[in-house]
Amino acid sequence: MNESASILLVDDDWHLVQSMAEWLREIGHTVHVADCLNGAKASQAEHRFDLVITDLRLRDEDGFELIHHTRQKHPETTVLVMTGYATPDTAIEAIKAGAFDLLTKPLIDDELNLAISRAVSQRDITLENQKLRQRLDSRSGLENILSHDYRMMKIFDVIDSVADARASILITGENGTGKSMIARAIHERSARRGKPFVEVACGALPDNLLESELFGHVKGAFTGASGDRVGKFQLADKGTLFLDEIGTATAAMQVKLLRVLQEFQFEQLGGTQTHSVDTRVILATNEDLSRAVTEGSFRQDLYYRINVVNIVLPSLRERVGDIPLLVDHFLREAAETCDREIEGFDQHAMATLQAYRWPGNVRQLQNVVERAVLLSRENVLTLEDLPPEILGRVADPLASAIPQTAGENTLKPFAMTPASYQNKSLREALEGPEREIILHSLRRHNWNRAATADALEINRTTLYKKMKRLGLDDPRLQFAMEG
Repeated sequence: MNESASILLVDDDWHLVQSMAEWLREIGHTVHVADCLNGAKASQAEHRFDLVITDLRLRDEDGFELIHHTRQKHPETTVLVMTGYATPDTAIEAIKAGAFDLLTKPLIDDELNLAISRAVSQRDITLENQKLRQRLDSRSGLENILSHDYRMMKIFDVIDSVADARASILITGENGTGKSMIARAIHERSARRGKPFVEVACGALPDNLLESELFGHVKGAFTGASGDRVGKFQLADKGTLFLDEIGTATAAMQVKLLRVLQEFQFEQLGGTQTHSVDTRVILATNEDLSRAVTEGSFRQDLYYRINVVNIVLPSLRERVGDIPLLVDHFLREAAETCDREIEGFDQHAMATLQAYRWPGNVRQLQNVVERAVLLSRENVLTLEDLPPEILGRVADPLASAIPQTAGENTLKPFAMTPASYQNKSLREALEGPEREIILHSLRRHNWNRAATADALEINRTTLYKKMKRLGLDDPRLQFAMEG
């Protein structure tokens, strides 16, 4: 027997509709009947139907109205049309209106049964596509941000919360922490994802060129301006504009930015016409803007305007547990690019990678992994495949960019503990190793909590409490670990 369906049968020939309904019930379908538009709409308001099978002529009423009503109010329902006056034009019109198929009276049982089966199959495919799209959307924009650190998980929650907000977002963090990726993730998870995402590195341009880049210019605005040019704000209209290194903007540029962020209006360089845009603005910096405000180098009013939502990205040395996950990802990418078979780093090399302070953060780690894959002649990467600064053999030119702990020895390897315990209580210092031990055991036991508790020789209640305290109870962790 074919898969059963819930069907609304609509025809003004009451004897015909009752006969069809009886036959459809006999072959396993659930059937409701109606003989007019109002009756059909009332049934749809009370019940959910997989299919509506309707005649095009319902006394003085038009079956096309029921097709339109169903497509608008019940888009999950498939419509089959039956008529005794079918023409090629009628069929085309019915399909355009939203009908799945058109059947000609008198109906043959096998023909109707086949049409219902096709419609049910189409419904199943549509539902499966919707579920797949939802699963993809659940990580949309985040698929390239690899982490199982609880701080990053909280940032993912913030991204979900603010994705559709109009308010400006300020992303702060050290160089190489992935500010651009977070900005793009916010865009991709918003209703603007089908519109442009435009990125501008403010620190790469002098003030006059930055103004032209952002707002555009008219012909003759400056030497070399041989024609009108549209700026990034207009290019990002209806989409997102990402302004990186906003801390480098001069005082004059800050005034112009404040106005456009307040009013979303501006004039092109050298022009007099006021342009209005609907552009979502995300800004980023690796500088301490609050200190810049105190020192007078950054406008206080602009700071408050852009700092409505502040996403602070942790450095890589603060999420040392993510290093193996990131290394594995970068290894696979580099090995595929170089057409190499690489198994990975050995234990000592991985411990050294986790002990290093990573002043260049994720970007530096990616470069180190790519270098190792390129230069190594072996399938297993070792300490000898790491650059001298990682091993402490030469001074790291980037080391001054991060605070150092007195007496810290970056050569001292450890696999699960943070690089520094400065200003931490004993409980805080132990959270890192404890989290890594539990996480490792959960992975080893395929996230079976009972087996994990037995392996760790603690009861399940204790395990659940620890998982909640350490941020391991987020179900997305399992997806992140598999990714």
